[in-house]
Amino acid sequence: MLLVHAHPDDETIMTGGTIARYLDEGVDVRVLTFTLGEEGEVIGDRWAQLVADGGADQLGGFRIGELTGALAALSPPGGSPVQPWFLGGAGRWRDSGMAGSAAARHPRALVNAGFDEPVGVLTDILESFAPQVVITYDSAGTYGHPDHKLVHEVTAAALARVAASRPGQIKVYESVTEHSALQAGLAAAAGRVPDGWRMPGPGELPSYPDAMVTAEIDVRTQYDRKVAALAAHATQVTVAPSGTEYALSNNIVQPIFGHEHFIRVDAAAVAGPRETDLFDGIG
Repeated sequence: MLLVHAHPDDETIMTGGTIARYLDEGVDVRVLTFTLGEEGEVIGDRWAQLVADGGADQLGGFRIGELTGALAALSPPGGSPVQPWFLGGAGRWRDSGMAGSAAARHPRALVNAGFDEPVGVLTDILESFAPQVVITYDSAGTYGHPDHKLVHEVTAAALARVAASRPGQIKVYESVTEHSALQAGLAAAAGRVPDGWRMPGPGELPSYPDAMVTAEIDVRTQYDRKVAALAAHATQVTVAPSGTEYALSNNIVQPIFGHEHFIRVDAAAVAGPRETDLFDGIG
């Protein structure tokens, strides 16, 4: 299984439970991250001077440590933890920042990469690792981040190249939030909003209609490890005292889900009820 993400913390927020579950099942799970997340907004004062804009520009290196800790938390206790893996090596491409950010003008910003170069590197990884399942973002990049959108596009292009030699042998999923799960999580959180946090406005957090979701993975057994992994990304994520919600630097309440949801890219191949195992149908 290969999970393709843009920045450290995306792997846990979107797919942490899924990573932990399949590691528990003995699957060779690898997490590939495109950038170090150099442009992240730091929570609190302790590490605030690591930021790129007006600071030491050391946040990316620090976040390698956070990602390492998060993957260790998601790994089965007592075993060898999953190690971070960066496209082209750590630091090859840089976080582009949010749309319109000056960070996008940096020569190493991911959005300035010649498209064929990251596609070629990812194609080589797909051919050598030969995953049976690949997980990435939807075409909107979850919430519109330019790096997320580009990761989706690069992944799709690399998969298309590999399909010529391995037709039909890779199941591809987009990680999404189910609308009803989001609403239920927010309803449960409404009575325990930490001081300084706020509930999201209507439509402020992206989600998909339930009918579009094709796979639902039960990660309740791995839930505590997912919470610990979120807490490991301390410059970016705050876990609520309840352990059932988290917030980014914007202090907007977001539920921590016990089920993670996906849309299979070749959804026409999915008939009947939702898949509950991303490896269904793989011999």
